[in-house]
Amino acid sequence: MTNAAAVGYAHADYARSLEEFGAPVLLPRCGGHVLARRIPGTSSEDAIGCYPLFSCSEWSAIRNDLEELRERFVSVSLVADPFDDHSEGLLRQSFDRVVGFKSHFIVELDRNPDQLVSKHHRYYAKKALAMVEVEVVSHPPDFLPIWCDLYGNLVRRHELSGIKAFSRAAFERQLQMDDLVILRAVHQGRTVGAHLWMVMGEVAHSHLAAFSEEGYQLMCAYALYWDAIRYFNGKARFLNLGAGAGMAADAMDGLTQFKRGWATGTRTAWFCASVLQPEKYSALSAASGDGGSKYFPAYRHGDFM
Repeated sequence: MTNAAAVGYAHADYARSLEEFGAPVLLPRCGGHVLARRIPGTSSEDAIGCYPLFSCSEWSAIRNDLEELRERFVSVSLVADPFDDHSEGLLRQSFDRVVGFKSHFIVELDRNPDQLVSKHHRYYAKKALAMVEVEVVSHPPDFLPIWCDLYGNLVRRHELSGIKAFSRAAFERQLQMDDLVILRAVHQGRTVGAHLWMVMGEVAHSHLAAFSEEGYQLMCAYALYWDAIRYFNGKARFLNLGAGAGMAADAMDGLTQFKRGWATGTRTAWFCASVLQPEKYSALSAASGDGGSKYFPAYRHGDFM
């Protein structure tokens, strides 16, 4: 069993924050957590990694953890934290299926923002900072009502559902975590946007960002990202900005272009999956009509779309 202290996405508190979407299950050897889910219409279960990233301290031990799950789960799937201590080779030794899922944009915090941020983004950051002030939320639990209002606006705008929509209960637990840092944008005394960061060692992960309609108009995202680079400089080595909306590395969607303007490089986040009960997996996939689907697990085709 690993003795390393779990932080951020690997922490039991983070897994517990998602328990309405699946029962947290500790993988004792690697130190990570998965969520156990009942497969609709059956008495069987499968497991997924915590959203958005699965993290653990001993990736070399996860293969043994998965072997012990075979009697309980039909399948397991997760997206590996691109900053964890693993390699593509190690992942392929541990899982049946390993696919480059998305390219995460990263910022190496070794330079002044003026040297690493694109000219376009510097211009709009300066413009936004003339209208909003960015500050660190001193006591995140007290910020819960404001954050839920902001995130509710994001959910409505993008019609989010399921685990991506989180819930007030999930945020109540996350905002109590010591590893969470919140930066908020304020305009004339009103919070118009906020950015949640999950700090894990030398990496600060962009967890979630949300804005009011006024915040969108004020382009406060530019101010929040700019000040995040300044705030974490000296406190972390990297920022993980996450991926864009498109699946391709050269995608041209707005979110991809926005994140690319801050980034100094990318890292691949690998989707990892294993069929633990082959006969039951095949039967469930065939019964769902998606036996030939590339989606994993096939019997849940479209869950995250």
